[in-house]
Amino acid sequence: MKAIVCKAWGLPETLVVEDLPDVTAGPGQVAIDIKAAGVNFPDVLIIQNKYQVKPALPFTPGSELAGVVRAVGEGVTQVKPGDQVIAFAGQGAFAQQIVVPVQAVMPMPPGMDFDIAAAITLTYGTSHHAVVDRAQLKAGETMLVLGAAGGVGLAAIEIGKALGARVIAAASSDEKLEVCKAHGADAVINYTTEDLREAIKAATDGKGPDVIYDPVGGVYAEPAFRSIAWRGRYLVIGFANGEIPKLPLNLTLLKGASLVGVFWGEFARREPKANAAAMRELMGWLADGTIKPHISGRYALADTPQALNDMAARKVTGKIVIQPQK
Repeated sequence: MKAIVCKAWGLPETLVVEDLPDVTAGPGQVAIDIKAAGVNFPDVLIIQNKYQVKPALPFTPGSELAGVVRAVGEGVTQVKPGDQVIAFAGQGAFAQQIVVPVQAVMPMPPGMDFDIAAAITLTYGTSHHAVVDRAQLKAGETMLVLGAAGGVGLAAIEIGKALGARVIAAASSDEKLEVCKAHGADAVINYTTEDLREAIKAATDGKGPDVIYDPVGGVYAEPAFRSIAWRGRYLVIGFANGEIPKLPLNLTLLKGASLVGVFWGEFARREPKANAAAMRELMGWLADGTIKPHISGRYALADTPQALNDMAARKVTGKIVIQPQK
């Protein structure tokens, strides 16, 4: 089978395609033929040794996937060869085959295509954990989403609307904001052409957002936090801007506001039952059309470096996927 391999820390161009032995399922494991693998911003960071998870070299990047069960190991009864499944692997998904623990596998809903199935776990899992669990967003509240046209941003918009909140989307271009509106945003802010604080003030009648969802970091964090409502919750998702902001902590005091960290991967590891319940709710929303993942690009396995460069250059709206069999 073919796989993308990271042999040394570096930019996407340093990745190589290699022929590796076909996988074998051991006890408690599931071998999967991968039909689609989701691309996420942490994939850009992890190959450069800039992510909080640091795998040993060499390794195959890619964390989320959908495919067909190839074989099961001893003791596995939950799935069987031929079943269509979704899995979150942590690494190894940019390949034609993978082996994962059975606990990492869930059945694909009937009628779902592989690209959509590969776009669910990390982005929607992160946003559900952030918005529902960590922020406890309520109906009637207002949430501001920064970097709103990205995968986690669009997921946050849809989840916010599912909870009955008013959602303001902020992104870097009018084209991206059109995508946000198509996914339910009630108001939009172009933070390239508008003053962010003034735009937030206008969009909230001076009250400020109850929840701020921030996967961007950098220069937008402080003006956004200065605009937060009393008892607001600021969700720290990630730093796609490349800069980890340094917020004056007196702002939390003045606003009676909370800085709330979000690390979905660790949540899923430490609280598997809670994560499974969240995934069931997401699958229900997916089945009834409440959430609709936006797939903006599909890449062959050999084009994985280009996919990662597009992600790093912030050219992506919604999700992009690798189709390893092509």
